[in-house]
Amino acid sequence: MTVEGSPDTKNTGRGRGRTAGEPGRQDWASWPHYDAAGSGFRGYWYPVTWSSHITGKPLPFTLCGEKITLIRDGGTAYALHNRCPHRGVPLSEGDQQFPGTVSCPYHGWTFDLPTGKLSAVITDGPGCRLTGKVGVRTYPVEERLGMVWVYIPIADEEPHPIDSQLPEELVGNGFVMGGRIEPRGGNWRFACENGFDEGHAKYLHRTALWRLFKPMPTWNITRIVPKGRWIFRVQDEVHWEADYPGVGHWSNKRWWKMQPPKETFNIGNTGKADKINPTIEAQEFPGFASLSMPGVLRIAYPKFIHYEFYVPVDDDNHRYVGVMVNFTEGWKTLGFYAKYLGAVRWLFHGQFSGQDAWMVDVTDAPPEKLYRPDVSLTSWRNLSEEEYGKKLAAVGADAPETPHSTRDKKA
Repeated sequence: MTVEGSPDTKNTGRGRGRTAGEPGRQDWASWPHYDAAGSGFRGYWYPVTWSSHITGKPLPFTLCGEKITLIRDGGTAYALHNRCPHRGVPLSEGDQQFPGTVSCPYHGWTFDLPTGKLSAVITDGPGCRLTGKVGVRTYPVEERLGMVWVYIPIADEEPHPIDSQLPEELVGNGFVMGGRIEPRGGNWRFACENGFDEGHAKYLHRTALWRLFKPMPTWNITRIVPKGRWIFRVQDEVHWEADYPGVGHWSNKRWWKMQPPKETFNIGNTGKADKINPTIEAQEFPGFASLSMPGVLRIAYPKFIHYEFYVPVDDDNHRYVGVMVNFTEGWKTLGFYAKYLGAVRWLFHGQFSGQDAWMVDVTDAPPEKLYRPDVSLTSWRNLSEEEYGKKLAAVGADAPETPHSTRDKKA
């Protein structure tokens, strides 16, 4: 006799389909682009760190499997491949010896920040014959939302405008924001799927202090609605408790929590609001949870919107970027900062989000057995498959080119 999940029955190979006799597909073969995107989708802008963290001292990062270094010069942030072509020493270990450059700490190979071209070799004198003939790859950089964003190309295409990738309401509206950026274990796809997953919040987050006084539904009837480049999770039925045959009664209600509403709602996830912020209301969101490429989650509450950007590092790690936005300006921003720094940052971006980080880090899929609420996951995978197929076709590529972390691009 064997037990499910034991070495005798567990299918640990990617793309091996399903075990004989088990229903449904359990690998990701239906989404080949998604399956191949363990280190992320190339051809997009990704937030890397806060703008204030990038100074004249180069810092190392890994993005979509590529090692890069970020450095600021004359107020402008630059990104270069983090490997000196001489002996492979990280440029992030170096410093600036001349304006507009970065120098390798080993032998003083010095590279121009805008172009990546070798500008000088300090230890070879002014007449070094390699000058201008060797270089490192550079990457497009923009700064938005107080963060440095880097574009990782598929081939050598020009990047699309970064504003076309941002949530539309963040372009042209005044707002105040707070957020957290931190490295986390687990693949970025697990983090993205967790964010849009309908079922987990009702159970995993039932113990979160952020939800201490607010009830969570027990189960929902949900459908996925596309709108523009986003897919929305729309709630048609919200159930706060249920009787499970042969098991018993289960509820998220508690005597100390607010009483849940009787009607269905689609802004926020704990009940229908009496008043919604005008900017949020003007967006006419079909549902409170939405997702777009390359992995941008938007959770709309009555008075604020929470965004999560799942930034690929490599197959086993990602960067979590969580941002809370309140569409207000002037003196009212002081109240937001007091609330955010005093409570929200620790309760929401800390303990609440920490529960997600825990699950993402221990998730091991495929193989997998999906259930009805996982329509959110399959809809996301379908969206990413379709959108990335279009992107590859637009740049004339059949598949992403080999990452540059093992080679240098000649300038």
